[in-house]
Amino acid sequence: MDPDEIRDVFQSLRRPLHIKRMFGGLGIYVDDVMFALSIGGELYLKTDDETRTVFEELGSRPFAYTAKDGRTVSMSYWLMPDSALEEPDEAARLAGLAIAAALRRRQAARPKRPKNRPSA
Repeated sequence: MDPDEIRDVFQSLRRPLHIKRMFGGLGIYVDDVMFALSIGGELYLKTDDETRTVFEELGSRPFAYTAKDGRTVSMSYWLMPDSALEEPDEAARLAGLAIAAALRRRQAARPKRPKNRPSA
């Protein structure tokens, strides 16, 4: 998918998208949060434990690639269901789930600050 097609899919999201080239594909961002990936002509959305079942129930599958050592590596990005590619409101709903998953991931990855301890 090219950037214009991606913007068309997410037209109902009503938030500005930033699309950046990366690893032979495109990273799709809202603000500074990457919530989607376009690679090989397909569009994938970020998932986590809270949202993965939604994508499973829609018949989606994870993005996977073969590593140099021959292992298959699955990512936390799942294929955008065909029905959502044609329905902007559904695409926006799923994008909202993906943005929330990406924000949760970011929050979990932040190092915890140690609590201030009084000096002895």
